[in-house]
Amino acid sequence: MAESITQQQPLAGWDKPELDLSRAEWQSSSRGLGDVQIAFIEGFIAMRNSDRPESPSLIFTPAEWGAFVSGAREGEFDLT
Repeated sequence: MAESITQQQPLAGWDKPELDLSRAEWQSSSRGLGDVQIAFIEGFIAMRNSDRPESPSLIFTPAEWGAFVSGAREGEFDLT
């Protein structure tokens, strides 16, 4: 079976730039106990799976990050 690579197209209304995450300083989100890492880069917050750092990262604006963290604190998301 031949491998294929698909080019991801930005979503309509996507106003986030393509960020170079190769030099990002990734930090564990839970003092090294969790599977999520975050990095602050160019005014955005990137989040990735620490077990698979090559997988795509989620990019948040500060407002989106605040809403995500607020929802997580209220139990809306399971971060474990």
